[in-house]
Amino acid sequence: MRTGSTSAAAAAPRVAVVIPAFNEEQTVGAVVQAALTLTPEVIVASDGSGDDTAGAARRAGAQVVELPVNAGKGPALLAALHAAQAEFVVMLDADLVGLTREHLELMLRPVLAGTLDMSIGVFEGGGFVTDWGNKLTPHLSGQRACRRDWLLGVPDLAVERWPEPAITAHLKSCGARWDYVELPQVAQVVKEKKRGFWQGAKARTKMYAHLMTYRARRKT
Repeated sequence: MRTGSTSAAAAAPRVAVVIPAFNEEQTVGAVVQAALTLTPEVIVASDGSGDDTAGAARRAGAQVVELPVNAGKGPALLAALHAAQAEFVVMLDADLVGLTREHLELMLRPVLAGTLDMSIGVFEGGGFVTDWGNKLTPHLSGQRACRRDWLLGVPDLAVERWPEPAITAHLKSCGARWDYVELPQVAQVVKEKKRGFWQGAKARTKMYAHLMTYRARRKT
């Protein structure tokens, strides 16, 4: 029985959590701590952050990759994926609040079971603004679980400042099995709160303009 238990444990799939982050020193530590309850392989890619994002992530227990300049979420995600070793990955935003191990397991479960190639987490009950935005454009969610090699194979992953449209486009083009998974009581700190109303609104508008024009830009 002891031998069998050891073999089963050794055969358990390895999971890494990858977290692209830009100027998220206030929240990245809590996200890292939640991720560490699932796996010791937690990697934060600090995307040329001008604050103490990298330090906060290290103090929380993450492995940190530091990009010298702010290149965008796509390049940061790729850097974190290259630093990871696990077969499966959970991709998270660095500004989440309310995240627990149970949320990570909700996304991972269908992927580990082989019923989905990717699960996409959407917020439920975490707050009106983030719930509304997430449900209006769930295909743009940054919370996902899949095989690491599949994510590394996404075209344009490293050239897109925000990679979610490229990931979703690849899901559709390659016939992958995917679905949405609700994440109860999880939310994001909105840009208007982090940067002030006008700067936050400007950043949000710029982000959505880039995200929503992905198809048009790929055709040119």
